[in-house]
Amino acid sequence: MKIYKFGKKHGKKVEKYQSNLATYVKMIQTNQAATIGYMYIDGEGTVGYHEAPIPQLFIVVEGEGWVTGEDQKRISIKRGEAALWEKGEWHTSGSETGMAAIVIQSEELNPETFMERKKHA
Repeated sequence: MKIYKFGKKHGKKVEKYQSNLATYVKMIQTNQAATIGYMYIDGEGTVGYHEAPIPQLFIVVEGEGWVTGEDQKRISIKRGEAALWEKGEWHTSGSETGMAAIVIQSEELNPETFMERKKHA
């Protein structure tokens, strides 16, 4: 599992179209089909331990919680961070207080092209 950051400071100011006080953070570009969904995990909620059928990018947009990889070690994750699970990687996620995430699934996900990798222990 890899963790990425996409906070406002990682974006670029939008200067076209007479824009004002707007920042855009590019996250993913795919040439293959992708599904995009929005996941709500309520307080004390979990998404059970399962195998990723294809690469999955879990982008936290509200709240905070935790994610695991195959080692099942919980890593804290919050708004402005994203977890990437590779195809076949076992994982789970959850939150004590509630969390919402955009989930992108595609055979072709390369977030390191646009996002900075988070360093964690």
